[in-house]
Amino acid sequence: MENWKDIYLELIDVINDKMPEIKWIDMWHEQVSYLTSELPFPTPAIFLSFNVLDITDESQLVQDCDIQIDFRLFYETFSDTYGGSYNQDSALSFLEGVTKIHTTFHGTDGESYGTLKRVAVKEEESGGAGNLYRVSFSTMIKDSSAQKEYNNTLVNDISISNESIDNIPLDVNTHTFIID
Repeated sequence: MENWKDIYLELIDVINDKMPEIKWIDMWHEQVSYLTSELPFPTPAIFLSFNVLDITDESQLVQDCDIQIDFRLFYETFSDTYGGSYNQDSALSFLEGVTKIHTTFHGTDGESYGTLKRVAVKEEESGGAGNLYRVSFSTMIKDSSAQKEYNNTLVNDISISNESIDNIPLDVNTHTFIID
C-alpha cells in the first residue's frame, strides 16, 4: 500500500463491479446531514471512510496498520416499513444493500488491503431524509509510503588499503568507504 487513494479506488472498482445498483460512491463527509446545501447525489449511495485502529512499526519506516473501513449506505425513501404497508418492499430494499455490502466484502482482500472482516453494523442518524447504515470492516495493511528508496549501485572496482586516512586521496568520481 502506498497511499489511501489506492484503497479507495480499488473499493470503488469492486462496488461498481459487484453492486451496480449503487448510484453514487464518495468519501464520507457527513453529506446526508447537509442535503439542502451539499451537491445533490442519487441514491442508493455508499460513502467510504478510513480509520487507523493500531500501528506497529516494522523497520525502515514501514508500518503494519490495523485499519477500519466504513461503508455508509444511504437510501432515500419516503416509503413505509411497517408491517402490511403497501410499499414495504420498496422501503426495506435498503436492508438488502446492507447485506450485499457484507457478502461482497467480508473475507475478501485486494491489491492494496488485506482480508476484510466485518466488525460492526450500525444505524446512523440521517437527518430524517432516508436510511443510513454503517457497515464496518477491519483489515491489515502494510504502509511503506514513508520508506526511503535507495538506488542500487554496481561496484566494479574495489581496492583495500591499510593506509592512514590522511594519505588516501579523495576523488569526487569515486566512492571511498572507510572502515575503522
